[in-house]
Amino acid sequence: MLSSILTNATPGLRTAAGASVTKALKSTTAKKPLVLGIRREDKNRWERRVALTPAHIKRLIKETGAKVLVQPSNTRIFNNSSFEKAGALIEEDLTKADAILGIKEVPIEKLINDKTYLIFSHTHKGQMYNMPSLRAFLDKNIRLIDYELMTDEESKRRLVLFGKHAGYAGMIDGLHGLGQRLLALGYNSPFIHMGQAHVYPNLECVHTKLRHVANIISDQGLPEAFAPMVFTFTGSGNVTQGARAIFDKLPHENITVDDLPNIFADRYNERYRTRLLALQVNAQDYLERIDGGVYSREEYREHPERYRSIFAEKIAPYTTMLINGIYWESKYPRLMTTQDLANIQNQRELKNRMLAIADISCDIGGSLEFMSHASTIDSPFFYVDARNGLVEHKDIEKPGVQINSIDNLPTELPFEASQHFGDSLYPYAKALATGELDNSVLRRAVICQNGSLEDQHKHLESVMAADQGFRVADNRRKNVLLAGSGMVSQPLVDYLSSSKDTDITIASNDLNEARRLAYQFPNTQVAGLDILDTLSLEKLVKDNDVVVSLIPAHLHTHIAKAAIKHQKHMVTASYLSPEMQTLDQQAKDASVTIINEIGLDPGIDHCSAMKIIDQAHARGDKIKSFISWCGGLTAPENSDNQIGYKFSWSPRGVLTAGLNAARYKINGKLCDIPEGKLFAHRFANVPLYPGFAFEGLANRDSLQYADIYGLQLDQMDTMFRGTLRYHGYSEILDCLLKLGFLNLDTKSHVDVASSREYMLKTLGLRKDATRDTVAKKIAKRLAIPQTDPLLSRLMLALEEFGMLGSSAVHALAAPTALDAMAKVLQQALKFKANERDLVCMSHEFGVESADGRSYDVHSSSLTVYGDASTGETAMARTVGIPAAIATRLLLEGRVKTRGTIRPTIPEIYNPLIERLELKGIIFNESSKSGIQNSLQRRMAWA
Repeated sequence: MLSSILTNATPGLRTAAGASVTKALKSTTAKKPLVLGIRREDKNRWERRVALTPAHIKRLIKETGAKVLVQPSNTRIFNNSSFEKAGALIEEDLTKADAILGIKEVPIEKLINDKTYLIFSHTHKGQMYNMPSLRAFLDKNIRLIDYELMTDEESKRRLVLFGKHAGYAGMIDGLHGLGQRLLALGYNSPFIHMGQAHVYPNLECVHTKLRHVANIISDQGLPEAFAPMVFTFTGSGNVTQGARAIFDKLPHENITVDDLPNIFADRYNERYRTRLLALQVNAQDYLERIDGGVYSREEYREHPERYRSIFAEKIAPYTTMLINGIYWESKYPRLMTTQDLANIQNQRELKNRMLAIADISCDIGGSLEFMSHASTIDSPFFYVDARNGLVEHKDIEKPGVQINSIDNLPTELPFEASQHFGDSLYPYAKALATGELDNSVLRRAVICQNGSLEDQHKHLESVMAADQGFRVADNRRKNVLLAGSGMVSQPLVDYLSSSKDTDITIASNDLNEARRLAYQFPNTQVAGLDILDTLSLEKLVKDNDVVVSLIPAHLHTHIAKAAIKHQKHMVTASYLSPEMQTLDQQAKDASVTIINEIGLDPGIDHCSAMKIIDQAHARGDKIKSFISWCGGLTAPENSDNQIGYKFSWSPRGVLTAGLNAARYKINGKLCDIPEGKLFAHRFANVPLYPGFAFEGLANRDSLQYADIYGLQLDQMDTMFRGTLRYHGYSEILDCLLKLGFLNLDTKSHVDVASSREYMLKTLGLRKDATRDTVAKKIAKRLAIPQTDPLLSRLMLALEEFGMLGSSAVHALAAPTALDAMAKVLQQALKFKANERDLVCMSHEFGVESADGRSYDVHSSSLTVYGDASTGETAMARTVGIPAAIATRLLLEGRVKTRGTIRPTIPEIYNPLIERLELKGIIFNESSKSGIQNSLQRRMAWA
């Protein structure tokens, strides 16, 4: 019975007295212990903490008899075997758990319906970036208990927390960052010897290092140009106490706000060379009544709108490093605004003030308006230069205040942090395990249950309503329509169906193919698709929340118009065509997002490129050259035919791509290739990797991507996008084109008994023509001698295609010669069992520094192989999974931009790259100095 209470298995069920089951049975005594789950932290690879340590679990099992399931993890600070020895069961699937305990936010797609979760949800203050998560808790009928709200009833003091560990780590990282920043400005300092917190095994090692740094400060002193060095601390809670515990081990003197003017009047005093100054500020130090009068704590809490912050005028001009630990809500005035920062940075005499901020509280856009995002342990610092508009960058040598805003600081000290947290959580975990939901601490910490917000959190409804993210119509399940059931559909359905709150409808004109696909996955059904039947199409679209179109590109507009009419978002992997682009304003007017070009190429190539381009622009650097190569290929060991190619996606798309015109710019020269001449203008050697014999083809209009990527084409000497193939591919395809096999004229339509007959008809030969006759005809058409090795290769290719022998395809009908060829190749060059494909992508950027003194070549590459054991192709994964992730982002409300768009904006490419990495699709980045190392110089482009 209590299990159903904890899991809300029957939401909305009422007792005879009218009370909900949850409320009616809160005081029921548990007849048996419950099942607790400990989830694996997956927000990032550094998250190694755990809510309960093995010692806590061993005690819990002994005292309550509870069953504990622990998700396996290879990165957690305590290994799997230590939990097993404590009596826990290592289980990947936590669906049997009544309550699930974690640390950080849970990805929406991993939330399990009808469970109780104990986590730091970061939702109760109305954090906009987590409103989609809060909506998911409601939609999935989850009881959410937030550690931040587990408080003492009288004092309101938090009871379950990582204590001072965030402060410890934040201060350690802050000192480390300050040392790096001072060195970049040309000054050695004692802080250069501090490492980030995670490099120290424990706090004892940190204290040893601090003693060493303290001795250097006393013996050698601080940089004179930056003295006196004032460390300003805000807040008085555990975070600030932890920061002070680290700082106080260094030589220092405590000062007050009133001391600041006198200290700086005497700033050349030698005493400030051998000690730091600690300034602890309270609200009354930096707040003043707008209408004048004395500060009143009670009035400020009741009417914060009557006060303003004067921190930027009174304290910041004297501060070297700000350690921010205040609790902030949107009703309070900000400690500093972006304009405040600009005013300080525009004063030359303050160039050595406000060097760094350790924003341990990490309220994004909160008390510090210019703190725009959380940094990471991998990349802990970013810089904000507000002098001429807000500019963020990561160049330690450029102007700007250094900001450290890591939002999971305690995980840098995972062992001690987990022990401390588990000690504070244990009494309530024990109450939970025994079903004591009348525990007042647990009860006060509930944000939502039974699909509704608790009374004290009802105000969050308006916050969620203000969030313009997408929300499904029924508030419960999400519905996705997939139009198309072809080669790349399976990974997409696999990804989406892994979320138990999502129903998928596969609409196809090949119901048998659709059924074979749907049969493999839960919550998946099929429907017929007639793209020209407007009424039936609109009904399909109307009944779903997001539409994914994987049908031929020229048909997308039919679906897009229906999606706009019924205000449904849409995803497609195809190029953004002019016809789709004309729908941009209509989509915006309907508040609809249509994400185009979200496959491989185009798709994740945009994401990787824009990440590097935006980073370069943030540094003030110039992109002088952009070269991008991508190819969906056969794995080398399976490239056993004359074109070295087999088809893992639409053969028609491959063939028509070869007919396009192309434009690009190489070494300052603009180049145009007319339609039908692409194969003849191949690049014979693309030296990406010595082990691969690549040739290449120009890919459409490369120049248009300068605008798309925000680049200045007139300032670039190279702008090129190309397609990779193995040596020999283009030569054979060019022959097929010249012979008429790639004709798109409807007059070339085909309706014959076999692929051999199709070949003979295309060549203008009789049905009884011999092999020699065919060879002679081809040689004549191509104007080559019969002894030319190319003719031998071409004849072998036609044999491999099944056009010369008995394996010929029968009953071949197609609207054009090219369509017929696509059918022949799809049958002849398909992957066999135990064969695999390969996706290879490479971006190269020539980047000139802002001062023009250096030129670096930045590279980003991706290599993905198909899985021969399962038959899943790399092409399907790298097209289907990005499209699925884009769909999930729309369902979660994370994409705010409306209209017909590409994935070239951070709100798409950042989470998409992160989620691709979780699926093993990972870009490798590198950098070399000098243009001589670039493809721009190493390739023969003529």
